[in-house]
Amino acid sequence: MIREYRASDEAELLETWEAASAVAHPFLSAAFLAQERYNIPNVYLPHAQTWVWEADGRVAAFIALIGDEVGAIFVAPQSQRGGIGRALMDFARARRDRLELEVFEANAIGRAFYAGYGFTEVTTSVHEATGLALIRLGIGGVA
Repeated sequence: MIREYRASDEAELLETWEAASAVAHPFLSAAFLAQERYNIPNVYLPHAQTWVWEADGRVAAFIALIGDEVGAIFVAPQSQRGGIGRALMDFARARRDRLELEVFEANAIGRAFYAGYGFTEVTTSVHEATGLALIRLGIGGVA
């Protein structure tokens, strides 16, 4: 079930992010991931509208929007391929006319999910903190 994020979800949200990141982002350094683990509750979540997918009383996935930007969408590995990511994206799409996001070029799992959902490439850039290629994707009325 999708519900609004609560502060009491923080530990489980971070566990979900960490497990999903290990699968989707094996190319990221431990130092970068440690910084992101700090940034999620201290920098990103305070500025985002975040919803979680709760299953069996635990956070199994989440999506965070900052305006029209999907700042994060992560599904715990054991819950992947069951439609949860699509349900969260549908939930976000019902609230926004358009969505944009950035995905690492090396993230084959994420890129396949976004392509299957209908996102198309808007532009490419280099991620300043890692030096890795990023692809900006959009769906809807993207400018």
